[in-house]
Amino acid sequence: MTDNDVAGLRRRLAEFAAARDWQPFHTPKNLAAALSVEAAELLEIFQWLTPEQAERVMDDPESAHRVADEVADVLAYLLQFCEVLGVDPLAALAAKIDRNEVRFPARRRGDGVGGGAGGGSEERGGEGGEERGEKGA
Repeated sequence: MTDNDVAGLRRRLAEFAAARDWQPFHTPKNLAAALSVEAAELLEIFQWLTPEQAERVMDDPESAHRVADEVADVLAYLLQFCEVLGVDPLAALAAKIDRNEVRFPARRRGDGVGGGAGGGSEERGGEGGEERGEKGA
């Protein structure tokens, strides 16, 4: 195990919070809220960009640094959230992919059903539909 694998990063985050006596504030609600705020800060970088500009955002060193920082913030809060609730994020993701492979079988090209560029959000792995949070990755 290294400091840069998931377990090592979770340990480092826990040690960082413990050294500052932040554990009382790391409740599931607070961590979920912080995660949402950080995800919104990541979105803010792309808010007014055209799709073409968004695809090139990492070409600019300053923008690339901002994106990397916000990705780090999102991941840090997600890992801390998982730690507090005892969720294995890799196992949870693997299980979700397994469920989605059954719920949304791959379509053959040219069969005229789903999977194309104009498909619904669930076909692209996005949110939507009757059960918010149940579709997509």
